[in-house]
Amino acid sequence: MSANAHDSATKFRIGATCQELTRAALAAIHAPSVLNTQPWRWRITHDTALLYADQTRRLTVMDPTGRLLVISCGGALHHACVTLAADGVDFEVEPFPGAGDPDLLAVVRYRGVADPSAWAQRLYHAIRARRTDRRPFAGQPVPQEFVDRLCQAAQRTRAHLHMTWARDITDLALAAGQASEALMSDPAYRAELAAWVRRPGEGHDGVPLDTLAPLGTRPVPMRDFTATGLGWGATSRIDLSDREARYGVVVTDGDSPPDWLAAGVTLSAVLLAATSQHLATSPMSDLVEHEVARRTLRRMLGGVGYPAVGVRIGWPGPGEPPPPSPRRPAAEVIQVVADEIKDTEPDTPGKSA
Repeated sequence: MSANAHDSATKFRIGATCQELTRAALAAIHAPSVLNTQPWRWRITHDTALLYADQTRRLTVMDPTGRLLVISCGGALHHACVTLAADGVDFEVEPFPGAGDPDLLAVVRYRGVADPSAWAQRLYHAIRARRTDRRPFAGQPVPQEFVDRLCQAAQRTRAHLHMTWARDITDLALAAGQASEALMSDPAYRAELAAWVRRPGEGHDGVPLDTLAPLGTRPVPMRDFTATGLGWGATSRIDLSDREARYGVVVTDGDSPPDWLAAGVTLSAVLLAATSQHLATSPMSDLVEHEVARRTLRRMLGGVGYPAVGVRIGWPGPGEPPPPSPRRPAAEVIQVVADEIKDTEPDTPGKSA
């Protein structure tokens, strides 16, 4: 909470509206982000919540344009909006309000009460349950009706979900291989990757070692963490199957920051919808982290739209699910500005500062 210098007798309070917005920002802490960088900040005052990009957490090698940073922030925005809708809050979102700060990505304004959304409540309950699951998925196909529900979740947003077919696997595998070859040959990339891998219990961000999976033969290769020196010591040549995994690509109409923010909203909607159906997921940002791989995906899409991020979907494999990724403390990412109580206002029960 923040308050400017005032007389020590000055009273402050956090009203009910501010508390609702703060609850939404707290839920947004659990949003997915590239390498779990969590590159967002919230400033909440009275009836508005302002979402900012935190440029100090941008991956300068993997994400020189800031595309993945903004996509990550879009996921946080969607998590917050889901929470408000589930709580019966009427609100509006203004993306990129142009307030003179290029890092201000969106303003969420409280407008009153509404009927709680049953759809949003299902997604809200999935927020804490969602994990990035890099393990091989079970050898059980995902029914088409489940896939259709993911596409329907994406239709509520401004970006699109392109679910690939068997004929697309070759292009996906080619894009993953192109990205890996180009990135792993860059010492700066390997150093940046290593900087964001964490031993269990170490830090509040980054990718924990116990969420990684051994490398092996998969239809579409996944990001190789072995170059960090902290991951699996050698590439496994065993067949990790994953043959029943389905792959989606979040596609935008343009390739500008508002499109990237929309892509993050769509990715979050798909991940939460999948989790609510007990499916496992893992985002695949490495598919778009190199221009050669992005061109391969665009060709797969027939040149229509811009690939923003990939996602892998399937039934969880046997064993315990991966642990949740660590999260930054709320005090680091949320600033709540309390309202000053005027002398003419009667004292009312509630929080004060």
